[in-house]
Amino acid sequence: MGRGRQKAKHTKVARELKYNVPETNYEQLQRELQGSSPASHEEDELSKWSEYLDDESAEEDAEDYDHRRFA
Repeated sequence: MGRGRQKAKHTKVARELKYNVPETNYEQLQRELQGSSPASHEEDELSKWSEYLDDESAEEDAEDYDHRRFA
């Protein structure tokens, strides 16, 4: 695509973004703002991955890395 066509396309997109006023869905906005507390969401995320967490293996991996790094 040539520079003139490219510039015209960017101008068209910019104009659409500038003058297009989307209709606001206030019910959805209210649901998003009232959502669950961040602490409970964080706990949910951790519980999904809890089966993959193993503190002992993480410590062993860190020790192995330190030994390889300084050897």
